[in-house]
Amino acid sequence: MEFKAREIADILGGTVDGNPDASVTTFARIEQGKPGAICFFANPKYEQYVYECKADIIIVNKTFEPKHPVSATMVRVDDAYAAVASLLDYVTARKRSYKRYRGCRSRVRWSSRIGRKVYIGDFTYVGRRAVVGDYTKIYENVYIGDDVKIGSHCIIYPGVKIYPGMVIGNNVILHANTVIGSDGFGFAPLEDGTWKKIEHTGNVIIEDDVELGANVCVDKSQMGSTVIRRGTKIDNLCQIAHNVEIGRNTVMASMTGIAGSTKIGEHCIIAGQVGIAGHITIADNTTLGAQTGVMSSVKESGQTLMGSPAIPYRDYLRSYAEFKKAGRK
Repeated sequence: MEFKAREIADILGGTVDGNPDASVTTFARIEQGKPGAICFFANPKYEQYVYECKADIIIVNKTFEPKHPVSATMVRVDDAYAAVASLLDYVTARKRSYKRYRGCRSRVRWSSRIGRKVYIGDFTYVGRRAVVGDYTKIYENVYIGDDVKIGSHCIIYPGVKIYPGMVIGNNVILHANTVIGSDGFGFAPLEDGTWKKIEHTGNVIIEDDVELGANVCVDKSQMGSTVIRRGTKIDNLCQIAHNVEIGRNTVMASMTGIAGSTKIGEHCIIAGQVGIAGHITIADNTTLGAQTGVMSSVKESGQTLMGSPAIPYRDYLRSYAEFKKAGRK
């Protein structure tokens, strides 16, 4: 697919600095820019590549003022990072074709309801009374249990398992081998030292525009629902325990675990390998640095925390400086 600089500027609401007829057919990282490619520059650490890059078009912020000549045509936008995401989304949508397809080796129970132009790959099973919305693509080797509801324009990648009774909204992406609705980790200790399993009778509700990475596990609730609110994005290898609620537009990096019945606020940023204890609340707009351990509720909105147990980021840096001094003694 070929685009000219002026077309890209129109799509992104930007302006062209250079040749408006410069054309590209592929994307590339700015370190690997080559003729015929479009790159983007948003992080100041990569500024040197702007001057070395051989790409024909570079997307930059409107505020960028080059210190040396730039050979590429620049498309100036308000936010280069967000603009390239929009452009990639636009290109992907142009390439995507919707067609109804049902693999001959799939099994769809007669009582299920399948929307328009739904793709169902081979060896996929769709259970009784399941509902799948329009234009959803379900790849091969997917299990969808009885009474599952899946919205429109979803993408369910190979190996995903959705237990009976789960609810998936519109525009949801579930990457390979993610499991929705497994039992929570709940066992009652008995007098003889054994553990009795506590049955989980609830479900999982995933709202619109959520994306879950590969090998994410979201446990169903004991009673009620485990809920992931609209717009949340979760990286690979994360664990969401029973009765957890994650607020809107929260992002979570890989290998984070959230224990049962914890409530995460809206617009939170949770870095990799964070551990969050159960039955606590995390306020809106909280940022948790990598490997943070949160053992008690975060009540004040807008904090950045780090360390285990979690403390304010600046306090952590001061404490770490003291740790280093002690280590040298």
